[in-house]
Amino acid sequence: MKEKVASLVDKKIASLNLYVSDVYYSEEEGIKTLNIELDSEDVIDLNKVTEATKIINPIMDASNLIGDVDVLDIHSKSKGDDKDE
Repeated sequence: MKEKVASLVDKKIASLNLYVSDVYYSEEEGIKTLNIELDSEDVIDLNKVTEATKIINPIMDASNLIGDVDVLDIHSKSKGDDKDE
């Protein structure tokens, strides 16, 4: 899934110096969420996440990748958060 989402949005958000670092599903209290985690070599402030969200939302809506999720959550990767370790 990560590769599919990244191929759709990475070029579109490159001008913000952002890229997709992870994509995963989660569910809490019956609410299904598709999480798109963004990363950058720079500090990612809330304005960048907001701009990226405005770009990513319509792409994901048109892609039919969302499926039966209830929420699309686009957020920045926490510095020091390395899931590969």
